[in-house]
Amino acid sequence: MATATNKISQVEKKETDRLKILERIDEFEKNQWWSKDVEDDPPTVPLTADKVDYLNKKLINKLLTYFVNRKAWKFILQLIKNKQLIIKEIKGIENFEKVADKGLIITCNHFNAFDNFALHYAFYPYLKTRLYKVIREGNYTSFPGFYGLLFRHCRTLPLSSNYSCLKLFLSAIDTLLKRGEKILVYPEQGMWWNYRKPRPMASGAFKFAVTSNAPILPVFITMTDSDLVDNDGFPIQEYTINILEPIYPDEKLSAKENMEYLKNKNYEMWKATYEDFYKIPLTYLNSDE
Repeated sequence: MATATNKISQVEKKETDRLKILERIDEFEKNQWWSKDVEDDPPTVPLTADKVDYLNKKLINKLLTYFVNRKAWKFILQLIKNKQLIIKEIKGIENFEKVADKGLIITCNHFNAFDNFALHYAFYPYLKTRLYKVIREGNYTSFPGFYGLLFRHCRTLPLSSNYSCLKLFLSAIDTLLKRGEKILVYPEQGMWWNYRKPRPMASGAFKFAVTSNAPILPVFITMTDSDLVDNDGFPIQEYTINILEPIYPDEKLSAKENMEYLKNKNYEMWKATYEDFYKIPLTYLNSDE
């Protein structure tokens, strides 16, 4: 059995690891490395076309999806019950209801491994179809155990570096959007732990929307410290899920212009939400600081 001293030292070590992550976030912000991961992920095993079933056509994958999603939902409810995931408020669900019958790209800031669980919880009572998630290749191929099951069988869409697999991915995105499914994309890409600011985004999410003529639903999650402390020695965050007005491709613009329009509009809406919630102007560190 671990002694009290051992337990304390374990927490201190985790806290030190988190402090290093926060220092790395500052470094990345100063250098504008917006999409890079600040944490050390497992080595990525490349994904090939024969290892993924994007549209869940195989019977074994349908069965696994059914059972793993049921287990995942129970896991989310347990996190909430134990206050490991705290959702303080959900704002703007009427904005989702405006596009609930359409194929839809949902964008969200990415700051925690549990942020997609928060979105599942928020949207679940209102979903008429399913919620899919675009994930990094390594999360799909390289994670063992329970989280590996979630990454492979909870309606995930791994973005592969393999060209043949990438073609299947893009085709699946278009098929899903045209049949009315909802697809969560993190346009900032890398996860920055408990980072509260919106980051400049990559173009992928907006390319999907333009190609399939689907609206974007921007979501920006804001945070406040709770009075509970996690195993890393930091306050557990209370989430306010801000579901913003949907934005649509403009028929008057070219595909390239539309991608920039949607991306810039999404960022402006996130920025306004950040400044309104935290009551401070959005500023970033620079390399001179």
